[in-house]
Amino acid sequence: MKTIKYLWTLCLALAAFTLTACSDDDNGGSSAAMQINQIYLENVDDEVNQDRPVEFARLGQLLRIEGSGFSGLKKIYVNGYETYFNNALMTDNNVWVTLNAATPIDKADADVRNTIVFYKNDNNKLVYEFTIRAAAPAVTSVDNTLPKAGETVTVYGANLQETTKVTLPDGTEITDGIRNDADGKWYSFTVPSSADLTKSGSITSEGANGTAKSPTYFNDFGNFITDFDGNGELGSWSATYGTDDLVDDPLNTGRGKVALLAPQSLLDAGGLDAGGNGKYWATAGNDNANDDWSRMYTTIPAETSASDLAIQFDIYCPEPWDLTGQLEISLQNNLNGYGWGSAPTKYSAEYTNTATVWVPWLNTEDGSHTAWSTGERWQTITIPMTAFGNYDPEKAPDVTFQKIVEDRNGGSYRNFVLFLANSDLEFSDDIKYKASTFNLKIYVDNFRVVSTKSITVKDFNDCSNSTRTNCSTTLTDSETKTLLHSYVMDKFNCHFYVITRHAHFCTSWKFTNTSNISCSEVELWSVVVEEWSMTSTFVLC
Repeated sequence: MKTIKYLWTLCLALAAFTLTACSDDDNGGSSAAMQINQIYLENVDDEVNQDRPVEFARLGQLLRIEGSGFSGLKKIYVNGYETYFNNALMTDNNVWVTLNAATPIDKADADVRNTIVFYKNDNNKLVYEFTIRAAAPAVTSVDNTLPKAGETVTVYGANLQETTKVTLPDGTEITDGIRNDADGKWYSFTVPSSADLTKSGSITSEGANGTAKSPTYFNDFGNFITDFDGNGELGSWSATYGTDDLVDDPLNTGRGKVALLAPQSLLDAGGLDAGGNGKYWATAGNDNANDDWSRMYTTIPAETSASDLAIQFDIYCPEPWDLTGQLEISLQNNLNGYGWGSAPTKYSAEYTNTATVWVPWLNTEDGSHTAWSTGERWQTITIPMTAFGNYDPEKAPDVTFQKIVEDRNGGSYRNFVLFLANSDLEFSDDIKYKASTFNLKIYVDNFRVVSTKSITVKDFNDCSNSTRTNCSTTLTDSETKTLLHSYVMDKFNCHFYVITRHAHFCTSWKFTNTSNISCSEVELWSVVVEEWSMTSTFVLC
């Protein structure tokens, strides 16, 4: 199939070369009026629609512009940006142009934005309205995935400029009050009271560069580890905190009971000393069916890659958190390895276990620190499953959710554990942080497993089952025939007939050309070579 695509592309180039010099004289071409009939997206990687009519295109894409009167064309401007085109690949009826990555989009002047200007001279130019987009928008994270009505949600990603419409999983459409980052790195909205927040799924957004979807973890209540309100029974041994240590949501948002990383009894005693650790917040253990995560297979398939999974939880940290204190999370009891006792946390140490440590005030790229807080709001934290030692893809590639579940169920205890560690932190030999007394009120809630698999929104529907022009179809004799038609030049057709059961095509095109050859004198010699012993392949141009 790839050979077919390469032949198709080469056929286009050969035809364009053949017909380049076939126009009238240059002076006549310069005076002829230009007309645009249709713009096509050229994509040899699209096996179904390699020459697709489009109403918009993205930077970096190759366009074929079909019309008339192009002979004598001197310049092309896209969104006001002068864009190169190859005269050798131009006829009076077709121009090929690649949208330069430097072309302005949202920063283009309003009077030229979403236009292509074809210029012969000051008296002969054509302005054609055509939507130009940057790369497709993408969502990387959401900062509040279990929001309440009236709360703000910020969606992060790329190419999210000018988001004008947000649709929640229940179908609620939001068009007012959307805030946008000028560089397209985020947008935010307020959750309306009319939204049904029991419906889970993706947040869908529409903006200048098209449609984007978040992962399906918005309003995902299906896979709680513990919510401190009945889902996930708390441990009750001496090393754990219990239900009596829980407090009401201080913001009164309707989240019910929540946990303090350093419970009030510990804060009343002066806080957590340097080098110390709080007790565990932990689920009950092997006798609790909730701790068997195979129950989650109904919504997270067992074969899901660890790279598409995360632990999410909600946190409220009203005061600046800096320089001391770390949250340790373990997927299995007694298998921690970070920050226990008076030993320092070696952030970059190569532990092999089912634990991780979260230090929001630490820049994990360079070891610098910045005071961190959520302000007067709850915020969602997403920790990739690959951050847990055993599931680091460099150590253990191809780990699935089933493997994670089996590890938990095969351990001596399958408790989910979290606790505040207040040890010294060593980022590197040169960057070390000495712990001090920890006395902040930091609230956490709703620990859960979620799928973080990204969702790609296609620009065009797949027409593989369509019977319209340029789509493969199955004929009445039940034999699938692949026929690619590319009407790309003046009365020029390329037909590649794919012979059933023949998978090895080796077709070489050889041609020579010299300068100063008139159109009628151009000869292109094709040599078809079949290196394998098989029925001949017919290539007709």
